[in-house]
Amino acid sequence: MQSEIHVQQVGQQQMTHTTDHPLLSIVIPAHNEERRLPPSLEKIDAFLRQQPFEAEVIVVENGSIDRTVAVAEEFAKDHPYVRVVEAAVRGKGLAVKVGMLEARGEYRFICDADLSMPIEEIVKFLPPHVNGHDVIIASREGVGARRVGEPEYRHIIGRINNFIIKLTAVRGFEDTQCGFKMFNRKSAEDLFGVQQMTGIGFDIELLFIAKQRGYRIKQVPITWYFDSDSRMRLVGDSLHLLVEIWQIRRNWFWGVYAKKDTKAADRQSEA
Repeated sequence: MQSEIHVQQVGQQQMTHTTDHPLLSIVIPAHNEERRLPPSLEKIDAFLRQQPFEAEVIVVENGSIDRTVAVAEEFAKDHPYVRVVEAAVRGKGLAVKVGMLEARGEYRFICDADLSMPIEEIVKFLPPHVNGHDVIIASREGVGARRVGEPEYRHIIGRINNFIIKLTAVRGFEDTQCGFKMFNRKSAEDLFGVQQMTGIGFDIELLFIAKQRGYRIKQVPITWYFDSDSRMRLVGDSLHLLVEIWQIRRNWFWGVYAKKDTKAADRQSEA
C-alpha cells in the first residue's frame, strides 16, 4: 500500500529560485545530518559556482531529532537556489521520492548527505555524457571505480547482497545500492510517481520498474570514500532488502506500478 505523503515547506519566505527550470536538481535526503550536511553543502556550492548551468538543491528533512532543519535553513538564507522540505513519514525512500517530485530540473540527482562521491564527478551524469540514457547510476564496482577506506568485511557483505539482488530482482548491475543516481525529468516523474518502497529497497524498486518500462540505464564508475559514520546496518538492512524485493515482485504482479494516465488525471481535475 502506498504511504501517504505530506510535504511541508520550511522557511519558504527565505528561499527564492534562480529559475523555475534549472538544468540540474540535487536532492539530498537528510536524517540527523547536522554534522555532515554543512560541509557537503559548502562543497556543492563551490562546485555549482563554477558551472555555466542553473541548478537547485533540495534538502529533504526526514524525521531528524537534531538541528538538521536549522543548519539547512541557515545555509539557504544566503543561497537562494536551496530549498528545504520535510517528509512527514520516516524513510529514506520516501524522502527521496518527495525530493524528486518537488524537483524542477531536467536532470535530477540523488545525493547522499555525506557526499562520499566527490561532487565534481557529477559532470559524468550530465550532457554530453548522458548520450540518450534516461537513468544513470553510480557504481563502486568495475573498471575505473575506486573504493577508498572501506573495510573488507563490508565490501564482502555488499557483494553478497548484490548477488542476491541480481538473482531475485534486477540483473546487469554491479552496484544498485550506491546513493548517487541521476534521472532525467521524464523518467523521474514516471518512476517516482509509482514508487512504493519507503526504505532502503527503493533503489532496487526504481531499477526494476525502469527495466520493465524499457528505460535506457547506464552505469558510471566513480571514486567513493567510505564514511565510518555510515547508517547502513549490515545484517538488519540485508534481511530487510529480501522482504522488500518480495514486495516489489508482488507489486508488479498486482499491477501496482502501472503507468499513470497523466492526461486523464488532468482532465479529471479540470472537471
